Amino acid sequence: MKRLAHISDLHFGRIDPRVVDGLLADLTAQAPDLIVISGDFVQRAKARHFEEARAFLQKLPFPYMAVPGNHDIPVYNVFKRFTDPFGHYRRYITSDFSPLHIDNEIAVLGINTARPVIMDFSEGRMNRHQIARVREVFCGMPDTVFKVLFTHHPFLPPPDLPKTQLVGRHKLALPALESCGVDLLLAGHLHKAYSGDIMSFHTQIARSILVAQASTATSTRLRNETNAYNLITVEQPTVTFEVRSWEGAAFTGGLVSTYRKQGHRWTLQAQDTGFRPVTGDPVAAAWETADRLSRGHERDRA
Repeated sequence: MKRLAHISDLHFGRIDPRVVDGLLADLTAQAPDLIVISGDFVQRAKARHFEEARAFLQKLPFPYMAVPGNHDIPVYNVFKRFTDPFGHYRRYITSDFSPLHIDNEIAVLGINTARPVIMDFSEGRMNRHQIARVREVFCGMPDTVFKVLFTHHPFLPPPDLPKTQLVGRHKLALPALESCGVDLLLAGHLHKAYSGDIMSFHTQIARSILVAQASTATSTRLRNETNAYNLITVEQPTVTFEVRSWEGAAFTGGLVSTYRKQGHRWTLQAQDTGFRPVTGDPVAAAWETADRLSRGHERDRA
């Protein structure tokens, strides 16, 4: 079993500090095996915004992987946007734009879809080299390995907004994802949380690929949704998505969706709102749980 925390669109430079503290507390309490961050670390690609983002990353007690988003590219400094668009990102976050994690249960690959030179650089796209990278990593892996690709820009629109702009060249990328048996696509950008099957929209695809979109984790740029992140449990042949949302004092469990794989098809098995009454101080409870887990790990190492 593997647990992934999928967070996105942090937007340091325009965040609520209470939400940032609550996110750190909840991530610590949930103890994922890996944290996947799908871009937009900052609001305006300024050095001080990236410094805040790096300080957040340094507090994460678990391994993480990341790709940039369009907000991580300079907006107003046009010269820098064209000559060194990812300079601050490289300095403060990482110089690895295609991170990869592989173990005997799961393979996770990140692809940078942010593009500084297209006319509307809020949009993104994949290129042929990146599609070849997907084939190189995932094709040939056994079906026993759960395959995850994460990008900033989405492959699947929200159910209520089917005309949403998707990642560019997705029609070229989808056959590679299908033929290589990719199981899950993670992305952000839209500040909307939803999950589903790629086949629900892309009718040319004959193999199920699950999709989980994340809302903004910490930004005040809310789009009629609360701050949230996805907690994903992979226990083949089932995958569970839990949307953990900020409820004013702490992140708490929300919608839980469980999918089961039969052959090449993922089927939704159950959904639960996940709402449970919270008593006492939930933030204090989260930190207390995290501290208890930490003490347990210390004893195990001893």
